[in-house]
Amino acid sequence: MWRKIPLALVGLTIGSILTVIGFIAYGIGNSTLNLAGFFYGIPLLLGGLALKAAELKPIPFAQETTPEVVVLRKEKATDTQNQLRNDVTRYRYGQEAHLDEALQRLGLSPADDQRPILTKIKEDNINGNYALILFFDSPLISFDIWQEKQEKITKFFGPNITAEVAKNNDSEIQLSLITV
Repeated sequence: MWRKIPLALVGLTIGSILTVIGFIAYGIGNSTLNLAGFFYGIPLLLGGLALKAAELKPIPFAQETTPEVVVLRKEKATDTQNQLRNDVTRYRYGQEAHLDEALQRLGLSPADDQRPILTKIKEDNINGNYALILFFDSPLISFDIWQEKQEKITKFFGPNITAEVAKNNDSEIQLSLITV
């Protein structure tokens, strides 16, 4: 539950409340409450604004995960798959895009303007194995390049995982990370 609340919103809300209390206290002549409102409220408000500017929203699920797949995830998912799912489904700060560093290391992001964008994820059961499926909008990186990198992607995401690349439409690439 707490992962779904943006830290920027918390800073903005608490900072705004304390700042307003500080202004009201200034108006009624309460210097102690005035100082607390200004010295805590304004920095929290500015911090919330800074976080909001650097906020990266969570990636949505393409479809709701079924209870059977949740059981399969608990039994067979690797640490890498769990970490990846947790990282992309929470608010992030200070990053330009989800998985930007991983895509760069894999050679799938030669420049920031050419980087594929993760648009949604899905969890599924493929032949009795847990699969984390990532959907990328990749208009500038061709499907052929994704296929060439398939073995490198498998090695990158660690042991006990195999990567499968599929093309959904002109620019959408589906990357399935399947346990072995």
